[in-house]
Amino acid sequence: QVQLVESGGGSVQAGGSLRLSCAASGYTHSMGWFRRAPGKEREGVAAIFAGTGATYYADSVKGRFTISQDKAKNTVYLQMNSLKPEDTAMYYCAADPSLYSLWIRGAPGYWGQGTQVTVSS
Repeated sequence: QVQLVESGGGSVQAGGSLRLSCAASGYTHSMGWFRRAPGKEREGVAAIFAGTGATYYADSVKGRFTISQDKAKNTVYLQMNSLKPEDTAMYYCAADPSLYSLWIRGAPGYWGQGTQVTVSS
């Protein structure tokens, strides 16, 4: 069982930046971030494969968001720059031994409780 604890959400104006952190209680091969905006389906934002450091992004955030990891701390970060009002959502950290389950299927085995990100215009 892996527990995930997110931090770093908040409110920011459009064009601003936020950094989310997710600390895992143990090692998993893959970690990532998902978000759900009101009235919309959950979507994958970014993922990272711990072994190689390979990263994956949704088209909507490419060039603006960066996912990174600190293996020693079992922590993943999401640096969000040039934020837009449409980035407003609850952001969830996720983890799974399988990158396929996490990113392709969008069905990771472990979820954090979520942290709210609000971007005002």
